[in-house]
Amino acid sequence: MIDLGRFALFFAFLLALYGLGVSVLGAKRRHGASTASALGAGVMLGVLLSVASAALIYALVTRDFSLQYVASYTSRDLSLVYTLSAFYGGLAGSLLFWVWVLSLMVVVVIVQNERRPSDIFPYVLPVLLTVLTFFLALTNFSSNPFELAAQVPADGRGLNPLLQNPGMFFHPPTLYLGYIGFTVPFAFAIGALLAGKVGNEWVSRTRNWTLFAWFFLGIGNLFGSWWAYNELGWGGFWMWDPVENASFMPWLTGTAFLHSVMIQEKKGMLKVWNMALIMATFSLTLFGTFLTRSGVITSVHSFAQASVGPLLLGFMGVVLFGSLSLLVWRLPLLKSAHQLDSFISRESSFLFNNLLLVGGAFAVLWGTIFPLISEAVRGVKLTVGPPFFNQVMAPIFLAMLLLTGICPLIAWRKATARNLRRNLVPPALLGGLALLGMVLGGLRDPFVVISFGLAAFVGASIIIEFYRGTRARQQMKGAGWAQALIGLFGRNRRRYGGYVIHLGVLMMVVGITGSAFQTEHQAGLLRGESLSVREYRLQLDTVNLWREPGKEVLEVTLSVWRGGTSLGTLKPRKEYHFRQEQSTTEVAVRSTLKEDLYVILAEMERDRIVVKAVINPLISWLWLGGLGWILGTLITGLPVPELRGARAPSQGRQPARDAAAPALASPAAALRSSRAYGFPNASEEGA
Repeated sequence: MIDLGRFALFFAFLLALYGLGVSVLGAKRRHGASTASALGAGVMLGVLLSVASAALIYALVTRDFSLQYVASYTSRDLSLVYTLSAFYGGLAGSLLFWVWVLSLMVVVVIVQNERRPSDIFPYVLPVLLTVLTFFLALTNFSSNPFELAAQVPADGRGLNPLLQNPGMFFHPPTLYLGYIGFTVPFAFAIGALLAGKVGNEWVSRTRNWTLFAWFFLGIGNLFGSWWAYNELGWGGFWMWDPVENASFMPWLTGTAFLHSVMIQEKKGMLKVWNMALIMATFSLTLFGTFLTRSGVITSVHSFAQASVGPLLLGFMGVVLFGSLSLLVWRLPLLKSAHQLDSFISRESSFLFNNLLLVGGAFAVLWGTIFPLISEAVRGVKLTVGPPFFNQVMAPIFLAMLLLTGICPLIAWRKATARNLRRNLVPPALLGGLALLGMVLGGLRDPFVVISFGLAAFVGASIIIEFYRGTRARQQMKGAGWAQALIGLFGRNRRRYGGYVIHLGVLMMVVGITGSAFQTEHQAGLLRGESLSVREYRLQLDTVNLWREPGKEVLEVTLSVWRGGTSLGTLKPRKEYHFRQEQSTTEVAVRSTLKEDLYVILAEMERDRIVVKAVINPLISWLWLGGLGWILGTLITGLPVPELRGARAPSQGRQPARDAAAPALASPAAALRSSRAYGFPNASEEGA
């Protein structure tokens, strides 16, 4: 299996080089046989890398410690779930996972576009294969998961204890799906520039791919936050760690792109801006990959090895220079069909929202790379911590929250005074009343008051929109309230799914704002002693110490009281893992919609147990808001039966081929289908 995996991985690299060469030849010379051969190579790459991935998974599950990677990231006592997660737990395995997923995406793109003739796609394929070839080169020659161990150990080192958590089982693959997924819209954008077809076709063909990548990148960040909150034991969910920032930045620019392409589709505007946004988003995914795998930063999220760092940085430089050069070359073709008609319009609010999102991404980028720049220039590595990011990002987020409430309520082109009064005054009044109530209730923190006031405004505007749409549908269809509400999503899933996304984000804002009221208290306790934090009292009942395979566990039992009412017990613990010589903290949390009681076993001082108790108000709203955001994204992206066949094709979309056309299932089928891309087939060329 090891030999099979090594061979499949190396042959995939050779095949990717071949596919890249013939795809460039096919695009440049409009040579149908070459393009068809590249399509077949793309399909076979998915097969070969599936074989290589299966071989590594087999080696992990069977504990084949003759592989250096297996010996480094598994052990005989590691559970099956975390043995599987070791596939992407190290640098070499994560690169194999990366190329495997990208190859499967290439196959899906080929199958999707086989039945849709396009002048763009022959230029898209070389871009996809260029990215895949680069990462295959890294995997084969810089960090190969099939490298043999110098000596075969009796047992492996095991997986990092911090990664043995449900959140970390899902966090890396979802994050990778987001990173890798943005390769597809980037490739279509570059293909459109190369082909000189810069209308809406590349946007319409990649809409779902962009939503897919944005969705999984967001889920990856959510899983990472949940893991940090429950595993690291510091009481928070986001620390502005460089690697956290690296995954957040492309999500911000991807959000801007998703909003901005609506303007291009509807009004033919912002074509240059959209090209620049998708280029920036893909480049930021490469930057995140560089930060994680270069070794230039020390982070719980990063890999220790640094051999691939310069190569990733160089590739990112090539991508930026090449894509920007193409953009400048095609500027004459990217003129907008229309201009902004009014400062007060939905188009302008989308543009302001875009500027805020990009500004936020730039601020995070600057705070992330400034320590690296200072170290390179002055030899002193300065620290940019959470206070900087909080101070810079808080006003940006509040402004974006305001626009979230305004943007859907104002008209396209130019909002009239009647439109503004009808749509904005009711939610603005409700938001103002909420703000006044908070001030009268004793809240004085400006950020908190404004944040909650804006949340009330945005929530009211969304609810009013749902009410108006449901009432209109009831009157038009004579349907019941529930049926009319469901019908709204069937009629315009992008609009109302977007509202659900905004509601989810709104709940997350409430949870994040609640962190301003965090309270904590720490004390060293003997058995029977207690500590108090707000209205809670925690009493130390028992201290237990025992050994399990590979680790030692210290656990305490605390009785929890509020007033005179018992709320049960909490059992925080610390674990020491012998193999890794590493301690981990397992927190105990009691969650309600109002607040979390978050208890940490900090340390043991002689005969005393140091316990830290933290009150995190409204934190559950963050996780519930994440679920709402997921639901809204699924509504927006999933097909609705009512809409099938009902919409006119988007601008730039070409008519589908005849239903009897052969599906792309093999290289031979790819050859027969070369006419789909506007090229003569092999027989017509005399090949």
